[in-house]
Amino acid sequence: MCGIFAYTGNKGKEAGKILLNGLLSLEYRGYDSAGVYMPESGSVKTTGAVAELRRKLPKDFKGTSGIAHLRWATHGEPSEKNAHPHADCGGEIWVVHNGIIENFKELKEKLSKAGHTFASDSDTEVLAHLVEEHLKNQSAGGGSSSGGKNFEKAALAALNEVRGTYGIALQYKREPDRIIAARMGSPIVLGLGDGEHFIASDPAPILPHTRKVMFLEDGEVAVITPGKHRIFRLDSTTVKRKATEIDWSAEEAQKGGYEHFMLKEIMEGPEVVRNTLRGRLIPAKGFAKLGGLESVTKQLQRIDRIIIVACGTASYAGQVGEYMLEGHARIPVEVEIGSEFRYRKAVVNERTAVIGISQSGETLDTLEALREGKRHGALTLGIVNTVGSTIARETDAGVYNHAGPEISVASTKAFLSQMTALALLTVFLGRQRGMTEKEGREIALALKELPEKIEKILEQRGAIEQLAKKYSKNRDFLYIARTYNFPVALEGALKLKEISYIHAEGCAAGEMKHGPIAMIDGNFPTVAIATKDSVYEKMISNIHEIKARKGPVIAIATEGDREIAKLADDVIHVPKTMEMLSPILNVVPLQLFAYYLAKEKGLNVDRPRNLAKSVTVE
Repeated sequence: MCGIFAYTGNKGKEAGKILLNGLLSLEYRGYDSAGVYMPESGSVKTTGAVAELRRKLPKDFKGTSGIAHLRWATHGEPSEKNAHPHADCGGEIWVVHNGIIENFKELKEKLSKAGHTFASDSDTEVLAHLVEEHLKNQSAGGGSSSGGKNFEKAALAALNEVRGTYGIALQYKREPDRIIAARMGSPIVLGLGDGEHFIASDPAPILPHTRKVMFLEDGEVAVITPGKHRIFRLDSTTVKRKATEIDWSAEEAQKGGYEHFMLKEIMEGPEVVRNTLRGRLIPAKGFAKLGGLESVTKQLQRIDRIIIVACGTASYAGQVGEYMLEGHARIPVEVEIGSEFRYRKAVVNERTAVIGISQSGETLDTLEALREGKRHGALTLGIVNTVGSTIARETDAGVYNHAGPEISVASTKAFLSQMTALALLTVFLGRQRGMTEKEGREIALALKELPEKIEKILEQRGAIEQLAKKYSKNRDFLYIARTYNFPVALEGALKLKEISYIHAEGCAAGEMKHGPIAMIDGNFPTVAIATKDSVYEKMISNIHEIKARKGPVIAIATEGDREIAKLADDVIHVPKTMEMLSPILNVVPLQLFAYYLAKEKGLNVDRPRNLAKSVTVE
């Protein structure tokens, strides 16, 4: 959830600038404080953003290596003393850390008895003191504490005492060119440059310098110097791994002329759907070709049940997928929130497929749910956007979204790609299980038409912006829909909550009379997804019920539906598509509505308070 960036390089480059720019590109992950350490200049920390950290740096803050961090608080309130990097007693061992040290209390108690003094409330600080203690013991045993090998041994010994999740970068003042990284449940990427090396939480801050990266696995440690890198496991065995070439550039992560990343990413929707479909559809035969699943085709034919695990927006994509897969592939599907699945005794066996959906591929609760499924013999699959992510590596097989980098914390284009990938999976599995060629062709052809239809919706963004201004003073919203679009109502409400801080609820329209309708009055608008489908008449009845109580209604309706305008206060029209795919279209105006409403309120759309892009702690 936090952001790590570290650099060691040649004498011709200024590490301070590189570290600050790296932190800037990680701000989308969420933060409440920031800090940097360079052996030649010391440490500077601050609450708030990287811009504040830049202002605090003295003019003589220079060096050729360093570690930097953006913190999202887990232990200890957001404050300067709790910001990373953290140091040992002598200010020689420095550490930045993502994750949670579960046994930090017992470690802190043991270290305190040994004479260590702690300066923060953070669980992370124990790591620096633990390395210091092991280094001291090695020195007492006859080793030289200034030796890089002793630093590595001390770090390895310390990590073997730690329980929990971590992505770590460690630096020792007496060995300024050497930085140690380690991973257990929180992502760490190495960047391999020419005479310079990098460590980061994800590839984004590395890409301006090199596209050659290596992803650490859980239980691995890396040591970088300007000219070399080594990877080994916690048991000291050497790891040999080829580098990966990242196929998207740093420029792709820029706003491209849009005011916010969120708007840019909504506008990329048509291309995202094209990219998710590219090379995977065979419309003439009604087939979907998913290369990432070819290795488990026979196992998929044997499964009799699917469990989808996901969190937040991804879980709503999973709920859409549940309707798709049950309705067209005829496979029983359950959708579970990752954090709940981990702690209940789910019935899972070798005839179950557990599918994890995660934009980052690092969502801890989803990852642990997949691991739980694997422990019970299930086939594990991933639908992720990030190549080389943990879920992509640990699952038996999977499908990449190909949505490109998503910078805004509130997910939009990744949600479109997840639903599109689930539609492909429906065709892929359906054709194994009795779906006719005719039905496969119908879905395939409708999928191909989606990008142009999304473009038609995006052309209405000016009208949607005016609608957002009209409703920007309201403090409560209800979102309703049925069947395939019920999860879209949940997602529409979530988007409004995430970025505009307005109370919004999503509910199945049939459940409205069982409670939510009590809230309706003239100041409580309802967004009703009422496109022409199998439950259209039912939705019209629900709108009548709201209007009878003087509730304002914004309707999402199918192009050409003139009657609904006589009933709803405002209407946004979307093109007609088959019911199974309607969520992919219907969510777009809801994304735009939330965006423009938050913008009208003058809020930080891309980085809403208290939220982070990649949730890698429980």
